[in-house]
Amino acid sequence: MTQTIWWTLSNKAILSGAALLSSVALFAQNNFETYKKQYPDYNELIVNNATSYSISIVDKKLKVIQDNQYESMILSDNGIQNNKESFSYSDFVRLLSYDAYTVVTNGGKEKKIKVTQALEKQSRGGSVFHDDVKTKQLSFPNLEAGAKKVYEYSTEFTDPNLLHKFIFGEVLPVKNSSLEIKVDKNVNIGFKLFNDPNHLIAFNKIEKKDYTIYQWTLTDGKPFKFEGNAPSILYSVPHLIFYIEDYTADKNKVTLLGDIQRMYTYYSSFVENLNTKEDAALKEISQNITANKTSEEEKVKAIFYWVKDNIKYIAFENGYEGFIPREAALVNERKFGDCKDMASIISAMAKYAGISNVYLAWIGTRNIPYSFSEVATPSTTDHMIAVYKKGSEYIFLDATDQETAYGLPSAFIQDKEALLYNGSQYQIVKVPITAPAKNQIKDEAVINIQNEKITGSGWLQISGYNRTNTLGQLGDAANKTRFEMIKSLVLKGNNKFTLNDYCETNLKDRDKPYEVGYDFNIENYIVKVDKELYLNLTFDKYYEKSNLEKDREANFDFDFLNQFVSSVSCIIPNAYTVKYVPKNFEIDNELLKAQFTYQLQGNTVTMKATLETKKIMLEKKDFALWNETVKKLKSAYGETIILQEK
Repeated sequence: MTQTIWWTLSNKAILSGAALLSSVALFAQNNFETYKKQYPDYNELIVNNATSYSISIVDKKLKVIQDNQYESMILSDNGIQNNKESFSYSDFVRLLSYDAYTVVTNGGKEKKIKVTQALEKQSRGGSVFHDDVKTKQLSFPNLEAGAKKVYEYSTEFTDPNLLHKFIFGEVLPVKNSSLEIKVDKNVNIGFKLFNDPNHLIAFNKIEKKDYTIYQWTLTDGKPFKFEGNAPSILYSVPHLIFYIEDYTADKNKVTLLGDIQRMYTYYSSFVENLNTKEDAALKEISQNITANKTSEEEKVKAIFYWVKDNIKYIAFENGYEGFIPREAALVNERKFGDCKDMASIISAMAKYAGISNVYLAWIGTRNIPYSFSEVATPSTTDHMIAVYKKGSEYIFLDATDQETAYGLPSAFIQDKEALLYNGSQYQIVKVPITAPAKNQIKDEAVINIQNEKITGSGWLQISGYNRTNTLGQLGDAANKTRFEMIKSLVLKGNNKFTLNDYCETNLKDRDKPYEVGYDFNIENYIVKVDKELYLNLTFDKYYEKSNLEKDREANFDFDFLNQFVSSVSCIIPNAYTVKYVPKNFEIDNELLKAQFTYQLQGNTVTMKATLETKKIMLEKKDFALWNETVKKLKSAYGETIILQEK
């Protein structure tokens, strides 16, 4: 009797299971057709991207488990090419388990085909030379239109201060994107949502006796697109940062994050015992290179340049080594280090030179859009520098940028907040935006007209961040390669420009502009109509092609403010007189200031142009004014002088 009942139940289960599989396959096919119509311009759709956290207290400590689920559907044959997906983990985020498979529909039934090619690779992200982050790369088999890529994995956070942000967006459209956080009743969390002005992300909070669940869901998320000169996606894509404020275990309350003081306390634990032991070798170097310096600032500058010249920047992020600076003595011995190590050796050498007001500082690069008051968690910082307090002024010392002169912060930390370490006290100092005049490109040329061909000589001066970028691009290039690079640097007029000779100065002196003297000629540039010559003297047409598209979504980031100064003096041939000189022109609005002047003196016409940007990043509200400004610039660039044959 028992056996009969078992068979009856089993058959019912088999029949209902077959019916279920058939209905699931039909549902999947219907979904495929629906998605193809809904997303005709895309080869793939992310059906579900879900992350859930479980935060509990085990043995009086926090236990943080993260579960991730991902499912996408191939919408066209072209989508088959994208057969790889990946996820990352590290010593801080330990991988517990994972599963991955392709789902195909065959004969009205769905079939799972397990991923068998899963490679573990060492991460090599950005400028990091070595870190402990590993990437699991999955290769999905048997892909076809209508197939699904599915993977899920589980991780455990070993440090609850270092939780991840969740981003509600991808380069593909996302049908469902969700985050769920389940916390023990004795755990308090904080969170902040960014870039959701239209409140498209639904929030729900469920309170139970022993735990609370927080849920955020975005349906039909639009893909973000990559656009030139766009800042990081954190400026525009919806995302949520959450953190653990505190928890209570056996009536003992343990605080973690939630305000700047708590964050500072956490960071201080990484540096409070740094460089407490004197190192004779480094002390001797410090005192020797500052021995003939009469002022404190001269000593700091000497130390700063010594570190730039003698310590090679190599980024290491391996576990807590990504947060803890190495001892200055070790950095000196190795002659390499990351940003934290360079900050460590600069501050240590300053102390050996008798200077106590050089501090370690945590800072976020311009890739991170938050201030410390907005987000007081490690999500706000990704860099470390030293800061010299000179009276009421602060000098930001970042030796990772080899070419930048003393007194200039690195371009990528402008307008950011630095969190200074000074024992139990912290201080927040805002890094200024470097004035455009300090990043000046100045080009002066004198030209002659010989048989309707231009010959001339020029002198180019490049300062500030432009100097840094230019020398970085030139590098150690030599001979023909360097010649062609210099040619592109001083290029004028048209593709008939010929560079005859050049010389460079101030290559090694960071405190002076990089300079290039050059001789050139240009053919087929002058336009002759009957007895008149038409000559455009605005050889350098800055921002002429920087019109922003009407459908642009991202901000436009210049990286830094610029000043361009051009001067072209044309010596008029004896056989000609000047018939027309353009009128002076000027623009001055909240985004850009430009001035063009023309002067006829004796047998020489001189055009001088000065352009200066005023805003480091253009927002959408600025686009119309910027495009109107570019339009006016183009008009000014089109002006010509007219020479009349005698």
